[in-house]
Amino acid sequence: MAPPNDSQATLSLVLGIISVFCCPILGPVALFIGNASRQRVQASGGTLGGGGLATAGLILGIIGTIFLVFGVISIVVGVANGLRTTP
Repeated sequence: MAPPNDSQATLSLVLGIISVFCCPILGPVALFIGNASRQRVQASGGTLGGGGLATAGLILGIIGTIFLVFGVISIVVGVANGLRTTP
């Protein structure tokens, strides 16, 4: 019988998927929860499963965070270009 999955592992995976496809602001949240869940699974000594889910959520959280950073940079550059061009 397999050990039960850590609920936070599933949450980090879901948040990671959402952060990549539609809401990058959830990327850092998925990254944080995925990292905490991975550590909890490793410290459990085999009584908790879901390490793979937590790792996937962590990776997707990193990708979502990168999208968030690029979005913020593009907004800042767009605003700076808008301020520079005065009629």
